[in-house]
Amino acid sequence: TVDIEPDHQSLARKAFTDHEVANRRFRLIAGAALDVLPKLSDAAYDIVFVDGDRLEYGECVEEGLRLLRPGGLLILNYALWHGKVADQTNEEDETIVVREALLALQEREDLAVTLLPVGGGLLVAAR
Repeated sequence: TVDIEPDHQSLARKAFTDHEVANRRFRLIAGAALDVLPKLSDAAYDIVFVDGDRLEYGECVEEGLRLLRPGGLLILNYALWHGKVADQTNEEDETIVVREALLALQEREDLAVTLLPVGGGLLVAAR
């Protein structure tokens, strides 16, 4: 996980530890996503979960795809963005960025993409 909030990092560590996930199976990195992601190794991760600043979704998706191993999953949270993404008249910046990220993923032939209408919407793309 990459998170700028120390409290989130502590909660994540506790959750992994409580569920007996081995330390070698997860990484907790403090920092802003677009500062940290470019420094991580290509094709080294099984899951990339994007859930941050909606205005950075496009860049985070591209970095996430670079980080994924074959067979890995990219998961985009708030893919429906409170129903705003489907409203083609909605021109809010965050909505446009999320919509563009979804379209970019759907157009890729190297991914199997599905949209799950749970919570704020989850887009799951399997490489």
